[in-house]
This record gives sequence, structure tokens and C-alpha cells, in this order.
Amino acid sequence: MRSRDPRSWMWAEALELLHDAERLQHQFFQIGALHGAPIWEPPVDLYENGDDLTLLVALPGVTPRQVEVVLAPSLIIVRGERPLPANSRRAAIHRLEIPYGQFERRIALPAGQFELVDQRLEHGCLALELRRLT
Repeated sequence: MRSRDPRSWMWAEALELLHDAERLQHQFFQIGALHGAPIWEPPVDLYENGDDLTLLVALPGVTPRQVEVVLAPSLIIVRGERPLPANSRRAAIHRLEIPYGQFERRIALPAGQFELVDQRLEHGCLALELRRLT
């Protein structure tokens, strides 16, 4: 039951919203370790339509040269690096929320074998099109 004092329940709701925001940030931009170097995991969307899979990987500011895609039997690996902008290296940083450095994301694929039929960067996302082999 909520308190009659609006400050109490408003404070509780604000804390809950902050907790949810922090949980989402950790979920989408997880920091880990790859061979001793810090990494982050970009968020992904995976859609299946019949024998076709579409994988979208959020990689704002990443060029095609900075991305490697590896298709394995039951998963796809997207890795690379998003370097700090050259003009920010000597700047005083007031806020740094967009992840930089090495990234890697391993995405489990649905049952079956797939081939990678298209790979493109568009609107800050890496779009991968896969087709199930029959």
C-alpha cells in the first residue's frame, strides 16, 4: 500500500526507474574481457521469417573495416573496435556513455545451418541477412 505522502511514493518510483535504467544499460552495454582487453557487447535484434534470418547489430560510428563477422555452425560472432574520435583524445570528457574500444557479440542461431547472404552497414546498424540451408 502506498503512503499518503506523495513524496514517499514519488521517491520510491524514481528509485525504481533509476534501477531499471541502470539494469538496461548493463544489459545492452555489458563490459567484459577478451584476451585481457576490455570489451563491450552491442545490442542486437534477430528476426526469423521462414528460412531467412535478419540480424541487426547497433554499431553507431563503426565503419565496415572495423567489423569482422564469423559464421559458426550454431552461432554468429560480430567483433571489432570502435575507436575514440581523434579530436576527443585530448579533450576534457564531461560525459562518456557511448561505448568505445573492442566489442564482441556472440549470437546463438535457431536450429539448422545458415549461410550469410548479405552484410551491410546502414543507419548505424550492421544488417546481416542469413538463409537456412536445405
